[in-house]
Amino acid sequence: MTIKTMTMPQLGESVTEGTISQWLIKAGDKIEQYQPVLEVMTDKVNAEVPALYSGTIVKLLAEEDETVNVGTPIFEIKVDSGHTEDHDHEVDVQEHDRAKKSQTQKSESMKQRYSPAVLTLAQEHQIDLSKLRGTGLAGRITRKDVLNYLNNENNQVVESIENESIIQAKTTQQPVPPVAVNREIPVTGIRKAIATNMVRAKTEIPHAWMMIEVDVTNLVAYRNAEKDKFREEEGYNLSYFAFFLNAVAKALKEFPELNSSWQDDKIIQHKEINLSIAVGNETELYVPVIHNVDEKSIKGIAKSVHQLAHKAKHNQLTQADMEGGTFTVNNTGTFGSVQSMGVINYPQAAILQVESIVKKPVIINDMFAARDMVNLCLSLDHRILDGVICGRFMSHVKNILENISGDTTPIY
Repeated sequence: MTIKTMTMPQLGESVTEGTISQWLIKAGDKIEQYQPVLEVMTDKVNAEVPALYSGTIVKLLAEEDETVNVGTPIFEIKVDSGHTEDHDHEVDVQEHDRAKKSQTQKSESMKQRYSPAVLTLAQEHQIDLSKLRGTGLAGRITRKDVLNYLNNENNQVVESIENESIIQAKTTQQPVPPVAVNREIPVTGIRKAIATNMVRAKTEIPHAWMMIEVDVTNLVAYRNAEKDKFREEEGYNLSYFAFFLNAVAKALKEFPELNSSWQDDKIIQHKEINLSIAVGNETELYVPVIHNVDEKSIKGIAKSVHQLAHKAKHNQLTQADMEGGTFTVNNTGTFGSVQSMGVINYPQAAILQVESIVKKPVIINDMFAARDMVNLCLSLDHRILDGVICGRFMSHVKNILENISGDTTPIY
């Protein structure tokens, strides 16, 4: 048998490190090729890393919640004899997908596979793990599930104490001071990765900002006239966001300077227009990518947004969904925002915030009229871009959006 050292894989083209959120193995475990061995968090995705070999785990070289650089040794495995070595140390996306498919048939047994961290927490706090609902692969209970359970239990204890105090106060007619409990939230996993990436973006990128107001009255009327029929025929919503992404893609073809990224001392101008969008679930935010947006119809863009949002909600995003973004468009209007300054998605050159559509009184031909207005806010990397080119880009987006109609912007 041969002992192999496995290293932290590169889970994305711009990813340089990853945080080990959970080990799914321990020293002495016998594992099969393609079996998931750990969960890794980056600023782009939460991914399970499969084993490249069948064999026995010799030693874990990194701890849970530890952030390690790509290429750093993370565990040693004694490879079974006869195993063919035709693998690179980096995880191949196709192998990853095959690994996930092979695990589907074992989903029930996977629920009962607890990591050492999960077992330790359960023993320390006397938790019956069968009562917990897992959010990991195939319903496996993760360390985060246990911590959430403990937080809920603590909150119930505090509530019980408060209720008992109220009863005693009514009986003795004496005031009881309220119970104040501070909650400590450890910064780990994807939140830690996001924090690291945001600090890097703000530290390295000289941000500049501009905003433009757009009259989207025609867009609102056009979309409202088509949305019910579209929903009935396609099964998903015709969102305003699809029209904004379409307009941005068209403008990026005219102004490719914004479809760039900073790399060392060079500016890389990308040929493909791949738009990163922000989607998420109740606790985590992801930035998946819609590829070749300039080649898609409004319907195609709306379908891509729907699919990525669904995947994010159900923790089904893959590494392929997260890679290759060249420009980010963030739909901040979903939350009622009317003006915001986005942090650039490193190493891209800019991020565009689409704010809420608000009906306002506007002067047209010296007369007041009620119009649907939206603010578009652009954060730009001043090393790559300047106000002139960005102003022209924003004006072009404005012109496209203000002239949307059934004749100029077909949905199909």
